[in-house]
Amino acid sequence: MGLAESQDRYAGSPRGRPRSEAVERSIIEGVMRLLEEGLPLGEVSIERVARTAGVGKATIYRRWSGKDALFVDVLRAAEPPDAELPGTSMREDLIVILEQMRRRGLASRNSLILHNVYAQMKSSPKVWDAYHATVIEPRRLVAFEVLRRGQRNGELREDIDIELLNDMFVGPMLVRAILRPDAELPENLAERIVDALLAGLSHAKP
Repeated sequence: MGLAESQDRYAGSPRGRPRSEAVERSIIEGVMRLLEEGLPLGEVSIERVARTAGVGKATIYRRWSGKDALFVDVLRAAEPPDAELPGTSMREDLIVILEQMRRRGLASRNSLILHNVYAQMKSSPKVWDAYHATVIEPRRLVAFEVLRRGQRNGELREDIDIELLNDMFVGPMLVRAILRPDAELPENLAERIVDALLAGLSHAKP
């Protein structure tokens, strides 16, 4: 989902209003500047964003329904963009999905904005709920479909719970990227995780 699409889902105004990508970008960069200056997420108000970006509050509300929706797009802009899945095999798609998680983990370690916002989201339920509904859950659904397609194509056993299986794939990467910030995230980590699990989950060979 692109920036404009994400904003359209949460904008409070009717569809069809002319939009300025430059204005939207200046608003998002205004929020990033405030966060870089160390302002806590809870203190970033629409009024303050408007002053920083040099726009009126109405300009922001025409594009976002409120602060929570704006923060979600700020996070999306700061994170590495989601890659398009090759669709050639379940294995290749899973590797791409986990590789994106690895890159987001690296970005969080190297980006003060991402690190601070991820940490502060835990105490901002509305922001977390909006981020989960618009970013995390769609990614989960994509992974579910990849696994279901693998079952239909015979790449994966059909007696395995898809939700549990998805957790088994993403769990090791989440542990390395989030729970163990000192752990290495080598370039081949996604491939190693996928191949290790598929070795025991694919159809048994005669």
